[in-house]
Amino acid sequence: MFGWKSKRSFTRELVITPPDPLAGRHGISIVACVKNEAPYIEEWVRFHRSIGVRHFHIYDDGSTDGTMDTLRSLLSAEFLTIVPWVMRMRDQATSVVLNGQAIAFAHALLNFGGAYDWMAFIDVDEFLLPRRDRTLGEALRHAKGFPNISLPWHMFGHGGHRLRPAGPVCLSYTMRVAHPERQDGNASNFKCIVDPTRVSGVSVHRFCTKDFGDRTSNDAGMVASVRDRKAEAFFSAQYLQLNHYYLKSEQELAEKVARGWSFDDTAAKYRQKVAETARSIERDVVEDRGMAVFIAQNKIDLGQSVIPLPEQRHDRTS
Repeated sequence: MFGWKSKRSFTRELVITPPDPLAGRHGISIVACVKNEAPYIEEWVRFHRSIGVRHFHIYDDGSTDGTMDTLRSLLSAEFLTIVPWVMRMRDQATSVVLNGQAIAFAHALLNFGGAYDWMAFIDVDEFLLPRRDRTLGEALRHAKGFPNISLPWHMFGHGGHRLRPAGPVCLSYTMRVAHPERQDGNASNFKCIVDPTRVSGVSVHRFCTKDFGDRTSNDAGMVASVRDRKAEAFFSAQYLQLNHYYLKSEQELAEKVARGWSFDDTAAKYRQKVAETARSIERDVVEDRGMAVFIAQNKIDLGQSVIPLPEQRHDRTS
C-alpha cells in the first residue's frame, strides 16, 4: 500500500509498505518515465543492457513518436514492461499538481520490486557508467550492501553543438561541469538505486528504507543522511558515475523546452528552471571522455537512431 506523507508534500514524498521479496529474486531493473524519446531510446537501452540491466519498467507518458515500438523491437517481454502513464491530476483542495513521476516510482516498487535485488530510477538522458568494473552489479558491490545508494548528477553541456550531432548522445557530448560536487540549484541533485524490498519512502530524487530511514550511501559505501549528502565529503564517483546529458545541442534544448515537462506546475516554471540549469552547467566545464573509453574498451554496440538525421543537423560550432 502507499499513502500521502503530509498535505504539504503529498505530491513529492510517498510512504509505502515495502514489497515482499519473491522467491528467486535477482538482478537489476531500471524504472523510467518516458515520453517521445525515439531518437535516443535505442542507445540508452543497448548501453544499459550491456552493463547487466535485467529488465526495463517504462512508464509511457503518451508517446506518439514510435518510442514504444522501438522498445518492443529491441526487447522481448522478458526484458520489458510498458505501463501507460498519462498523469494529469490536481489535488482539489490545494490545486497542487500531483507528481506523476514519484507515483510511478511507488507503483513500480509495489508491483514489480519484489523480483529484483536492485531498482535504479533514472531518465533516458541519464547513463550509469561503471568506473572500474565491467557491469553495474559489480560496481554496486562497492556500496557494501547498503540498500539506498545516491549517485550525484554529472551534468553534460552543449559541447559546442548548435544542432543535433549524428552520433550517439553518450559519445557526442564530452564536456561536463568541472565540479559536480559544488553545483547548486537545479543543476545539483541525485538519482537513486535501491533494494526495492526495503524501501518505505519514495520521491524522485531520494528514498527512505525501513531499516535506515533517510540515510543513504554513496557508491563507495559512505553513509550520510539525505540532508548531508550534498557535502563535498560525501561526493564520490569512484565506482559508478551518473552521466546526465541534460542540454545536448542548442537545437535539442530548444525543442525540449517547447515540449515542456509533464510533471511541472506550469510551462513558465519549467522554462525558467531549464534556463537556470543551462547557465550553471555551461559556466565551468571540463572534458570527460570516460564514457567513450568504456564503450570502446568493451566494444559496446549502441546501434543507431531509428529516425534518420538530415545532413544539415550534423553541425557543430568551432
